[in-house]
Parts: sequence; C-alpha cells; structure tokens
Amino acid sequence: MNEESSKETARLIRYQGLFRFLNGFAGIAAIALSHEALSQDLTKALPMLLAALYIASANGLLQRFDESRRAAVCRLFAFIDALLLGCVLGFLQLSPIPSLIFFLALQFNALANGTWQKLVIDNLAMVIGIAATMFALQLWWTTEVSLAVCLPPLIALGVYACIFGRNSLRQMHDQHEKISQLEKQQIQLKLRNYRLSKYLSPTLLKAIQSGKDVKLETHRRKLTIFFSDIKGFSELAEEMEGEPLTNLLNNYLTEMSQIALKHGGTIDKFIGDAVMVFFGDPSTKGAKEDCLAAVSMAIDMKKHMKELQQRWANQGIRKPLEIRMGINTGYCAVGNFGTEDRLDYTLLGTEVNLASRLESAAQPGEILISHETYSLIKELVLCEERGEIQVKGFQHPVKAYAAIDLRKNLKGAHRYFEHITDGFSFYMDTDRIRNYDQDKILRSLLEAAEHLQKTRKP
Repeated sequence: MNEESSKETARLIRYQGLFRFLNGFAGIAAIALSHEALSQDLTKALPMLLAALYIASANGLLQRFDESRRAAVCRLFAFIDALLLGCVLGFLQLSPIPSLIFFLALQFNALANGTWQKLVIDNLAMVIGIAATMFALQLWWTTEVSLAVCLPPLIALGVYACIFGRNSLRQMHDQHEKISQLEKQQIQLKLRNYRLSKYLSPTLLKAIQSGKDVKLETHRRKLTIFFSDIKGFSELAEEMEGEPLTNLLNNYLTEMSQIALKHGGTIDKFIGDAVMVFFGDPSTKGAKEDCLAAVSMAIDMKKHMKELQQRWANQGIRKPLEIRMGINTGYCAVGNFGTEDRLDYTLLGTEVNLASRLESAAQPGEILISHETYSLIKELVLCEERGEIQVKGFQHPVKAYAAIDLRKNLKGAHRYFEHITDGFSFYMDTDRIRNYDQDKILRSLLEAAEHLQKTRKP
C-alpha cells in the first residue's frame, strides 16, 4: 500500500468512526427518549446495550487488522453502521423529523467519504435495517414527532458537520501551503532551467526536457558541420584590456549565436572566438535542407560581420577583424560522450575534422565548403571553385568551394556591395537602406569621391 492509499484509508477510518460514535449514541438516546418504544417491550434495552458495546469497541477491533486489510474491514463496518442506523429508524417507527435527520447524516457521510458506490451500499443497508426491525417488532410508520427525540440526532449531525468542516478547512489550508511550496519550487526549477539553457542549444534542451533518458550512447547520422573563427583576434587580444575584450567577444558570440539559432543550428561549443555549430541533430529536415540552412547561416554571419566591423571601428578598434568559415557534410558519431557522472553532447569523426580544417584553410571573409556540401546546395547557392587544397590530417587533397551568396539574392542587380582595403572600408546592402536615407548616402559618397579626387596623387 502506498503512502496516498494509507492516508486515504486513515481518513476513511477516522470519519467513519466519528459517524459511528455520534449517530450510534444519538440513536440510542433517541430510542431511550421514545417512551412509546420503551413501553412496548423492555427487552429492547438489550439490543441497545449490544449496539453501545459495538460502537465502543469497533475502532479497537479495526486496529487489530493488518494495514493492507483495514480498508476492506472499514467498508464492512460502514455497512454494519448503516444497518444499525436503519434499526434505529425502525425502532423510531420512521418518525419524520428524527428519521430525516439520521437519513441526511448518512448521505452526508457517504458522499463526503466515499463514492456513489458507498452511497448505494449504505442506503441499501439502512433499508434492510428498517425493514428487518419493523417486521420483527411488528411496528408501523408513525407521524408523531417528539422534540426530545429530535434533539440527539440534530446534535450529532451538527457536531459531525462542525468537525468535518473544521478538518476540511485545515486540509484546504494545508493544500494551499503545498501548492505555494510547489509554485516556489516550480519558479526555482524554471530559473535553473533558464540558467542551464545558456549552456545548451534550444533544440538540445527541448530534447532533454521531453523526458528522454540521458545516458552514454551515440548514433551515426548525416550532419552538416560548421566552424568559424576571427582572423586577427589573437593579436587583438594581446593589445586590449581584459574587460573591453570580454565585452567585444561576448557581443560577437551573442549575435552570431542568434543567427545560428534562427537557422535551426545546434551550437556545440565556443572555444575562444571559435564557434562550432551543426545541423541535423537532434532534429533534421533532411540532408539537403540541413546543408542549405548551414550555408545560409554562414552567409548571414558574413554579412553581419560587416556591420560589426563598422561598429568596432566606431569604438576605436582599427585592427581589421575578419571571420573565416568552413563547412562539411557527412556521417558522424553524435551523442553523449564522457562518463556516467559527466556527459558532453557532441560529435566525432573524420567529417568533423575536415570542417575544422576547411575553416583553417579559408581566407579572411571566406566560406569554404567541401565537395559533399557543394553537391547538395550548388543549385541554390552561387559558389566559386577553389580547386584541390591540401589540409592537415588528410593524405589526399580535398576539393573545396567558396560559397558566395544565395542565387535568389543575386538575381538582377547586385543587392549589396563591399570593398575593404587599408584605409578604406565600404559595405552597402540596398535591401536595408530606407528611402529617406538615400539622398544622405549619395551626398556622403559624392563628398568622399570629391575628397579622394582632390587628394589623389598624379
């Protein structure tokens, strides 16, 4: 028997015992006060004594049974209680008011402490008790009402209702306290989950929260893996103070992470300024869609880097910082690696190494992709062939391509322009220029061109 069942059984025994005590002795008192009933046969005192003995000893008898059997025995005693109450009503010849009070007490007890099944059984037992008593003693229904006879059942019902109400209020208060504690625990749990979510991608966090068992296991899956780092960041780190450098790096990683999550990527880790993202696990849209999402993410990161460069330049950071990226597609071992006490959700395999090597081989501002990745997105992404390149850790040269932009963005006139050289940085995205800013931009370009023309050396 579990804890909840034990509590419910104890509650049933407690209230059934209270009902038995109050209504049993109220019934005996009502019979004793019924002069007509006592005047018919003095032998009626014997059943009353036996009933009093049962009422006094029932709870003690119940405690002698094993806890696993008490619920069944309590139901048997409840049947006997209703049967004896029916006998009381028979003795009282179904006098209207006391009979009604006893009847209401039985209904209240049955509904408050049981189910409809208990209500039916208790009423059946009461009817049997009434019929048996009136038949055995040859009694008939009477309409006579004695106020003295009405008083004991009325007191019993009032006391029972007061005790039940008080206990119910206390139970409600306890429930409110428990609910309040659960709400506090829920808030704490949400706060912990929020803190934990900073270390996990939303897709991975969702998979864990779904209830899946976290254990040491891996599986092979076709993934698209992305690596990036900032060219020149190590040199900048030697020149900048700790706090400004930390703010710069955190802002960079935050904005790049937002782009990765927007495209559905799973952020594996940050290593300094390097970012590792993969597509295809825990959820996948298919190898081609995952691959396109990874390349689209890289293109957005490349474009956003231009805005960051301008922002950093305004902050006084003159050292050119360029992002370089590598992407590869292939089968990897993905899952939980580590020990039973500490797990790391990551991926391993040759394809992961190739993506990392492509990133290292990429030029600043370049997205270098493998032939496998290119074959999946070549119809949707404009790429330039880079030929076969030798990468560390691979015996044979690897064919590589540079992803330029989505073909749909390059239809018709160019939508963006960029040019960077020493002393000059130009980036323009015509899709994002507002109409009322066009004249201002044209004036700035003309002024810059005139100034350059005047200072141009022959």
